[in-house]
Amino acid sequence: MINQADLGSQYKALKADIDAAVERVLASGQYVGGPEVEGLEREFAALVGVPHAVAVASGTDALRFALMAAGIGKSDDAGGGSGSVRRERGAAAGAVAGGDGVPEVITSPMTFIATTEAISQAGGRPVFVDIDRASFTLDPAKVEKALTPRTQAILPVHLYGQTADMDPILTLASHRGLKVIEDACQAHGALYKGREAGSLGDAAAFSFYPTKNLGACGEGGIATTFEAEIARRIRQLRDHGQSEKYRHVEEGYTARLHALQAAILRVKLRHLKAWNERRRLLASRYHRNLADLAGRTPLLSLPQEMSWGSHVYHLYPVRVRDREPLRRALREKGIDTGIHYPIPLHLQPAYAGMRLGQGSFPEAEAAAREVVTLPLYPELSEPQIDQICEVLRASLAAA
Repeated sequence: MINQADLGSQYKALKADIDAAVERVLASGQYVGGPEVEGLEREFAALVGVPHAVAVASGTDALRFALMAAGIGKSDDAGGGSGSVRRERGAAAGAVAGGDGVPEVITSPMTFIATTEAISQAGGRPVFVDIDRASFTLDPAKVEKALTPRTQAILPVHLYGQTADMDPILTLASHRGLKVIEDACQAHGALYKGREAGSLGDAAAFSFYPTKNLGACGEGGIATTFEAEIARRIRQLRDHGQSEKYRHVEEGYTARLHALQAAILRVKLRHLKAWNERRRLLASRYHRNLADLAGRTPLLSLPQEMSWGSHVYHLYPVRVRDREPLRRALREKGIDTGIHYPIPLHLQPAYAGMRLGQGSFPEAEAAAREVVTLPLYPELSEPQIDQICEVLRASLAAA
C-alpha cells in the first residue's frame, strides 16, 4: 500500500533523536511551556526571518490569535476585560449571516474551514474572493472589488505548499490601511521572491498538524510576526489573558503548546529544509513522468510552480476532469489519494447564511470538482512515484 502520507516511516528514521527528546522532557518535569517551547520559538523565528514566533496549541489558534492581536474584529467600544472575548464568541452568527457593522476579512473559499473559523471567532466576517486557476491561491486582481468600508484585513492562504502572489496584496493593503495576515499552515519553508512565507504580512500562522511538512505528534501551531506588540498579545491570549502570573488583563484561552510537542518539533525542524528539497525532487519526478500526457490530453493538468516563488509541495494536486474513476483505479492498485478540498467554503452548510450558490466563485468550484492529491512525502521512493504514474497513465488512457 502506498499511503498519501506515512508518518510512521518518518518516526523510524528519527527514532533515537525523538525518543531522547521525549525522555529529556519527561525527566525535566516541565511539561507546559518552558525551555523546549522557548527554544522552538527562537529556532522557528530564525527559520522564517522574523524576531517573534509564539507557539500555541494548534494552527487554528495561531490564526485566530494573530487576527485578534492585529486588531481584527475590535469594535470602537472595545475596552479591556472580557469584552473582546464576548465579541469574538458572539460574532460568528452575525458574521456568517452578513450582519451590518461586522468587520470584514477577505480570504479564499478554497481552503480548510479553520481559515474562516478563525476570522469569525476573532469577531470578523469572512468575505470570499475567487482563486487564481494556476496557483490555487487568492487572485489579487479580484480583491479590490471585494473591499468595503468594513474591510479590516486580507487573509491570503498559501495553499498546497505555495504562497499567494503577495506583492499586489501587500500594496493594496498598504494603500487602504488594511492588515495582512498570512495563512501559512501548509507553507513551512515556501519562498515568495526569496522571502520566507510567514515574513510577508503583519502576522502569519503555521500548523504543526502531523501531516504538515513540519508536523508534531499531535496538534500544534505557531504565529510569526515582526511586531512585538502582536507577539505580546498572542502570548497573553494563549495563557488565559495573563500579563503576568495570576494577573488576567482579559479573558483568554488555554492554548499553550505542550513541551513534548515542542521537543519533537525541534528535532524535526533540523530536517525541514532537506525534507522540502526531497518533496521538490519527487514533484519534479511526477512532472517528468506525466508532462507529455498532460500536454496531450485535457483530462489531466499538473500543479504549477509560479514564477514568484519556491513551492514546497505539502501536497501534489493534479486536476482530473472525472476523478472518481482515477481514484478507484489507483485504490485497486493499493495507492491512496486525497481530495483537498471537495466542497469550497461558500457552499458548506456552515455558511449557508451567506446565500452564495453555485457559480459564485467558479475557479474555486472547478478546483473542488477536479483536484486529486497524489502521495507525496519525503520517505516516498522514486520507484513508487513511477508506479503511481503508470497506474494513472493507464487509467486516463482507458478513459
